[in-house]
Amino acid sequence: MRVLGIDPGSRVTGLGIVESSNQSLIALHSENLRLGDGPLPDRLGAIYRRVADLVLEYSLEMVAVEQVFVANNARSALVLGQARGSAICSAVNGGCGVVEYSALQIKRAVVGSGSATKDQVQHMVRILLGLRTSPGKDAADALACAICHIHTSEVNSRLGQGVVQ
Repeated sequence: MRVLGIDPGSRVTGLGIVESSNQSLIALHSENLRLGDGPLPDRLGAIYRRVADLVLEYSLEMVAVEQVFVANNARSALVLGQARGSAICSAVNGGCGVVEYSALQIKRAVVGSGSATKDQVQHMVRILLGLRTSPGKDAADALACAICHIHTSEVNSRLGQGVVQ
């Protein structure tokens, strides 16, 4: 199973692809997509195009997106929602299934605690994927989101359940 994890952001969007093979996890790609501070439609287009490129390049069928639950203000929440929407639309347009996980679910799946810090998540992502260097906070969050989906799918499969969306 190959999963693209996405940590959406209007200035930096984390992207990470994880493959589950023979009960091991392999990082195939990670990046911090730096969007700058240009016009919002240009940044949303960049997210859409990059997700579309990755879906094609890696023959992806599943995308896991981190849910946004905190924003500094209403405008920030709307802009973040648009970034998520751009990524989700691109994935669906590319034929991928899309699942969403809360930060709490992701932290529990990767670190074992819903109150884990970003540094703890980053550290566990490095350990689980055998990475020599840190992928950066946004890319680490994206990889963690992909790992969360893989773990959730494996548990549901063992329990004889489908993936809960």
